[in-house]
Amino acid sequence: MPPPESFTLPIYLDLGATFLFALTGGLAAVRRGYDVVGLLALALVTGVGGGLLRDGLFIQAGPPVVATDARYVYVVMAACVVAAVMRDRVGRFELIFSLIDALGLGAYAAVGVQKSLDAGLSAPAAILVGVVNACGGGVARDILTREEPLLFKPGEFYALAASLGACLYAMLVMKAGVAPAAAAWATIGATFVFRSLAIRFHWQTSPLQRRPAKSTSP
Repeated sequence: MPPPESFTLPIYLDLGATFLFALTGGLAAVRRGYDVVGLLALALVTGVGGGLLRDGLFIQAGPPVVATDARYVYVVMAACVVAAVMRDRVGRFELIFSLIDALGLGAYAAVGVQKSLDAGLSAPAAILVGVVNACGGGVARDILTREEPLLFKPGEFYALAASLGACLYAMLVMKAGVAPAAAAWATIGATFVFRSLAIRFHWQTSPLQRRPAKSTSP
């Protein structure tokens, strides 16, 4: 079956999501007391890490987009400035950032799946790449800062939301015959709603086995 017609993510949405993901990396660097080099490096890895993994590890179809379009570097630098200037006040906007991040989550899941299908990957592999594209930057950020990746922790449905979006997009374009653009917007909307509800109602996954409580006796 030939891959569906390509869906191109609107550049303003792509750059906006990159900015927000980079901002989370920049804030992590500020909170850990890194200097300007650490700030820029962590913001860059978080903002474009998922796309680099997608293009460099899975698809291998030439230079990644961040290496050919300077606008991605510019928005990462802008995120660094915002993180440095608003480091003491950004907490009050955390909910807004989380909601817009949820928008980018679905967008990157859809684009990761589409680019993988265009490259000839199977549906399961394309779904995997879509999730990596959406979550890869955050995982790289946590590893570099020696934090247990949020992806592995019981908590709000983040990776699950990305997986839902990737599966939905693949199903719509490959099984239902929906046009890629319409399928992508449906994926973005569904992922955004699901992630927003998880944030609003504090939906959480449960650990497979709870750790025993530490003894306080001497």
